[in-house]
Amino acid sequence: MDLASKIAILGEAARYDASCASSGTRREAPAGGMGGAAMGGICHSWADDGRCISLLKILLTNYCEYDCAYCINRRSNDLPRAAFTVEEVVTLTLEFYKRNYIEGLFLSSGVTGGPDATMERLTRVAETLRTQHRFAGYIHLKAIPGASPDLLRRAGRFADRLSVNIELPSGASLQRLAPDKNRDGILQPMGLIGRGITESRAERRQSRTAPRFAPAGQSTQLIVGASPENDRHILHLAASLYSHFDLKRVYYSAFLPAGNPSLLPALTTPPLRREHRLYQADWLMRFYGFAADELLDDQHPQLDETLDPKAAWALRHPQFFPVDLNRAELGILLRVPGIGPTSARRIVSSRRFASVRFEDLAKLGVVLRRARYFIACPGQPAEIVVAAQSPERVHRLLAANDPAGNTPYPTSVPDDGMMVADAPGLPVQPWLLPPEPAPPLPLPAGKIPTPELAWGAATAVPT
Repeated sequence: MDLASKIAILGEAARYDASCASSGTRREAPAGGMGGAAMGGICHSWADDGRCISLLKILLTNYCEYDCAYCINRRSNDLPRAAFTVEEVVTLTLEFYKRNYIEGLFLSSGVTGGPDATMERLTRVAETLRTQHRFAGYIHLKAIPGASPDLLRRAGRFADRLSVNIELPSGASLQRLAPDKNRDGILQPMGLIGRGITESRAERRQSRTAPRFAPAGQSTQLIVGASPENDRHILHLAASLYSHFDLKRVYYSAFLPAGNPSLLPALTTPPLRREHRLYQADWLMRFYGFAADELLDDQHPQLDETLDPKAAWALRHPQFFPVDLNRAELGILLRVPGIGPTSARRIVSSRRFASVRFEDLAKLGVVLRRARYFIACPGQPAEIVVAAQSPERVHRLLAANDPAGNTPYPTSVPDDGMMVADAPGLPVQPWLLPPEPAPPLPLPAGKIPTPELAWGAATAVPT
């Protein structure tokens, strides 16, 4: 098989992996070397399915010994197969980089010859690029569950980011849909990578010449809609992963109906709106100080698809509103729909000199179509104050102004490289959000409970 055919097959096979962000690391090219990676992430490019990427995103092979029901590359699926050699991937990366097509590599693989053999080939690609060709561009490697700790440590020396896909929200679903995988086989490499990152940071604080280990951190991906778990379960799992493994990012991937139909839900279209709401809720947990228990509870186990999660939370907690913009603390301002970290800081800064008035808010970056029902400040129109007294009416008004709530998502991925987010009226998808915002702002003590490990039984994290 010629190289062009392999690229077509293995590039298409890699499209289902969403966890390919590149922010969080800076790597300067050595003397006589090639490339570099910047903290702000890599510039955007487009995949054939419309997703925003900027890496050579391929599989080493789509041959696989596993038969995961949800996976297009499962062993029992009849589809064209191909495999790159290590040298072919190295050559492609360097040649594409020289032509300015890419600025880095995202490499995953089906499992062939066992986890160790597969992980060794993936690691050898990164090692060859770094040591023989002095390539300083961004490299993201998939860590294969079940691979030996020594191989994972070796991979972390050469990759900017490592990721282990958790795949499904519960151990029971994993056992049913991916019987070749198991909970401990996924969590143990996560723990090892997390410890390696922590130890590397500590060593580099002592000496800047200490070797780096996965400096862009680790991430994971979770499939949404292939199993029966609700959004509350998924958010608790994400909170647990962030807490226990210091993950940089959890990616949510809407299930595409392409797997074994006898074991999977009969979906006609991927649940893209649900995926979008989960990304919004994840953002609130990471950067706005919300806890999973605050966003969803037993009475509300699913995210409202007609409203963004912060607006839905605000409508369920009218006792906290309206918020006086001239008195509220920064953490409280962040709870107001339509106010983000930047606009909250601007409000706090501006009111040191004069009262913040309603007519000032748009200039401060506040999204008034959402915020106006939850705030109190001089100059606020009387009709807004009256409307805010009826949560049902506010819900209707907010849903009417929310592009994701009142516009159907496309039934298929747009053609011609158009982003799903580019369709008229649809929101910007999470992969177009800023690479990595500032750390979360603290809230008053007692607001954020420490999450427990939600995936499987409440047992200690593997060491």
